[in-house]
Amino acid sequence: DSLIIKPPKKNPLLLRMAVLIFVMVCGVYICSVCLRQIGGRSLEHLSSVEVVERPCELTNVEPVEKPFLHFPKPKSFSRGECACNPVRYFAILSTQRSGSGWFETLLNSHVNISSNGEIFSVKVRRSNITTIVDTLDKIYNLDWFSSASKNECTAAVGLKWMLNQGLMQHHEEIVNYFNAKGVSAVFLFRRNLLRRMISVLANSYDQNAKLLNGTHKSHVHSHKEAEILAKYKPTIDTTTLVPSLKQLEDLVTKSLEYFKNTRHTILYYEDIIKNQKKLDDVQDFLRVPRMELRSRQVKIHKGSLSAQVENWEDVKKTLQGTSYERFLDQDYKL
Repeated sequence: DSLIIKPPKKNPLLLRMAVLIFVMVCGVYICSVCLRQIGGRSLEHLSSVEVVERPCELTNVEPVEKPFLHFPKPKSFSRGECACNPVRYFAILSTQRSGSGWFETLLNSHVNISSNGEIFSVKVRRSNITTIVDTLDKIYNLDWFSSASKNECTAAVGLKWMLNQGLMQHHEEIVNYFNAKGVSAVFLFRRNLLRRMISVLANSYDQNAKLLNGTHKSHVHSHKEAEILAKYKPTIDTTTLVPSLKQLEDLVTKSLEYFKNTRHTILYYEDIIKNQKKLDDVQDFLRVPRMELRSRQVKIHKGSLSAQVENWEDVKKTLQGTSYERFLDQDYKL
């Protein structure tokens, strides 16, 4: 018989190891190729991801109040830790020489109120509704800087706006803006329009005469300066007196009618003079903590009207028997 010799069997463990190493090498190669192809796009996508800030939440606030609470994000600075402190928007609507300058300094003595002055006294800012809206947006976004700016922790921000500074001309658009943005209107007028007229005439005279060492000042901070300005007694044109008073009265009435559907309050200069508690009402209206409000301004015209007008007897005769006769009486004392 022939001898048949079988070949030795291969080691199965070595074979399995070889297959495993081959598979791992192929897997690593394939993964590296794929990563190179999508790596650039993945990094680009990741770099474009922005961190989304959590919105500020309003807690314990009545639903009716929410439209008037805002969280401005100024472009010019960061509000920092005050970013989620709500801000209210307001506008002081008034007429010249009605105590609005004095009233605004009172508001600005509050640590949380910023009233930025008579912004629209500059004609270019009120040239059309577009420039008006752009200016208002900047003010209410806290990007308007003035000596009154409280910046980060402002709780109420606004301006002083005279009725003849584009307000009445563009009243429809401005009312819509106020309602859409949640702007509150603070009306400030004088009850005694004759006193206002005297103040207007005296201020107009000083613009040319410059009684204070060649300098014109609409408001003063010393009793001496006030006495110098009060020495001038204007002569009132009695032929146009009644029509002028009626024209101003109609303007005030019309402004209240235009803005009646906005959130607003109505104040009178004489009422604040006689009752400082009225300032508490204003702070409550603006929803800021009550503080004692102070002003450095000194009143210029004091005492009876008869001592402030050159042709008082003529003025008195003209107003007697008219609806404006009440302006002849003394309506407050300092």
